[in-house]
Amino acid sequence: MIFRLDERLLFPDPTLAEDDGLLAVGGDLSTGRLLLAYQNGIFPWYSEDEPILWYSPHQRFVLYPGELRVSKSMGKVLRSGMFAITTNTSFNDVVEACSAIKREGQDGTWITNDMKAAYAELHRQGHANSVEVWHDDQLVGGLYGVNAGNVFCGESMFSLVSNASKAALIWLINTQRYQLIDCQVYTEHLESMGARMIPREDYMAMLRNSVG
Repeated sequence: MIFRLDERLLFPDPTLAEDDGLLAVGGDLSTGRLLLAYQNGIFPWYSEDEPILWYSPHQRFVLYPGELRVSKSMGKVLRSGMFAITTNTSFNDVVEACSAIKREGQDGTWITNDMKAAYAELHRQGHANSVEVWHDDQLVGGLYGVNAGNVFCGESMFSLVSNASKAALIWLINTQRYQLIDCQVYTEHLESMGARMIPREDYMAMLRNSVG
């Protein structure tokens, strides 16, 4: 059963999600609703021509900082100093760059104009962060996501040159601010760096401890 949301700030029990993780439809992208969603292991994922769809996958793709794998070649890249890395200096530019990346199997982007505005407001209020990777003063990679206590809920990342997005993720983990990076959706790229699937129950337990 897929639940239809109204103006009330509430979500159904995430364990009631469909097999594909779809939990609810409708509602809005207000700051209050988005924060409630992330605190309960739920995130929006939809296309421009769809209503807002809310997901809570049965298996969560995550990266524990202690399990991060950095290849020898990547370590060499990091030591070379070819990248300069900043945080929260160009949040909107990172989101825009992520939305421009063509993903395999997707006709368009899931980062709609409404999503951009909603996450810009989350950032303005201190709930969303970005990491920017620069080369020769050009923005060549980065990532952005939402803070849920000690869990960083990664939304998207991009790379215009080899290893730029990896550099952003490694930098984020090395800040030692987060106990878990929620990668949401499986990719070989992140699996190669140590990300793995865990049951939603384990993810929710970590989230409850994180947000208190």
